[in-house]
Amino acid sequence: MGLTRSSIEAMAPDQGALKAASGLLAPSKWPLRARHGGLIFGECQGSGANPYRVVADSEDQGSKCTCPSRKFPCKHALALMWMFVENEAAFPQAEPPAWVSEWMGRRRKSATSSRSDETKSLDAAREASAAQALPDPSANARKAAVSAKRAEDTRRAVQAAVDDLELWVADQLRTGLAGFLAKLGERCRRIAARLVDGKAGTLASRLDEMPSRLLALPQEERVDAAIAELGKLVTLARAWRAEPDDPELHREVVRAESRDEVVADKDAPRTASFWEVLGSRIATRRDGLVSHATWLLDLEASSPSFALLLDFFPASAGRRATSFSAGECFEAELAFYASRVPQRAVIVSRRDGAGPARRWPQAAADPFAENAERLLEAPWLTEIPLLLPRGRICADASQRAWWRSAEGLAAPLSEAVSRFALGASIESAAALWSGAQLSLLAARTDWGRLGFGD
Repeated sequence: MGLTRSSIEAMAPDQGALKAASGLLAPSKWPLRARHGGLIFGECQGSGANPYRVVADSEDQGSKCTCPSRKFPCKHALALMWMFVENEAAFPQAEPPAWVSEWMGRRRKSATSSRSDETKSLDAAREASAAQALPDPSANARKAAVSAKRAEDTRRAVQAAVDDLELWVADQLRTGLAGFLAKLGERCRRIAARLVDGKAGTLASRLDEMPSRLLALPQEERVDAAIAELGKLVTLARAWRAEPDDPELHREVVRAESRDEVVADKDAPRTASFWEVLGSRIATRRDGLVSHATWLLDLEASSPSFALLLDFFPASAGRRATSFSAGECFEAELAFYASRVPQRAVIVSRRDGAGPARRWPQAAADPFAENAERLLEAPWLTEIPLLLPRGRICADASQRAWWRSAEGLAAPLSEAVSRFALGASIESAAALWSGAQLSLLAARTDWGRLGFGD
């Protein structure tokens, strides 16, 4: 039995799922759509960095999606099948990727039946979605008034929270940093809770993560690092107070824009290029979320240019597969969040395959000095990406790993490295610089590419 409009309506869990699926029918939301025999598969770009992977069997109508929805089929699977029924030509024949083959190997075929007696209609779902988009002047005016009041209430709450943060920093310096470091977790949790109450969610998360950043350092370096962290917090608080409507400061203090907001922003910087996946950093946060940061390098830029794809998901969902692998190259257009030092981005469109091999851009002889200006523009940043010149990884007497350039520049590494990397001649390396230590992402050596971290 092949897919039809009626069969999609029958398998939908409810009319709400169909309505949600109708909002995903735009081709721009699907960087990948293809078919192989009776299988159809695709990738739907959600709010995070990694698109949801969706596969469906057009014969028995089974489906699978990597989204966390508890509805089955989810809106992504319904949208994929809906688009296929309406335009099969938009699904070119292609060899299925590994994740599709794995699903086929695990599944048991079974007929899909209707979940309820509710009347469900694709046409009604599309009409409801279109009606919702129709302008209503009076409703829009009411929404604008409510939104303005909510924004003003939020600003007052954040203002009070930021004032409390500055007083808290002054107290830590007045009572001494030895006592602050001795009770680091307790003190940071207390002010973070106050910031959450004051609707400064992003700032609260930063305070929550401060203990793990400081305690990862050698004990003798923690006082200096604590002074730097507290100074960045005060700088950020005062910058927000001076420009509370600045998009970057709002993101650093209150909340980040959604992917759709960034893509819809006509003023957002965009770059279409070939990108290499340098590596990922995965961390479980105190708020119960897992952050998945994927760093990219622009292979066509004349000077080092990076992009950060940042995704969050509940820790309870378990470790999720990424759509990227270290060293992978692809062509894509990225939209960057408005920022003094653009780093975080979202993928607008993507096409696999980077064509001929490309070399990394030329690294500056002293990347630390070159990026000093960037830190002056946004001194609250916790880390910036760097492309390091030729050098080696070595170890000191305490066995702590260091990067050392051929010109004599040196910086400690945040984590141990494989003994195979020690002493290797490095042509160039990509790393994150915190101001105190380097966290290596990838390196090009005379005998191949090295990956570090997750």
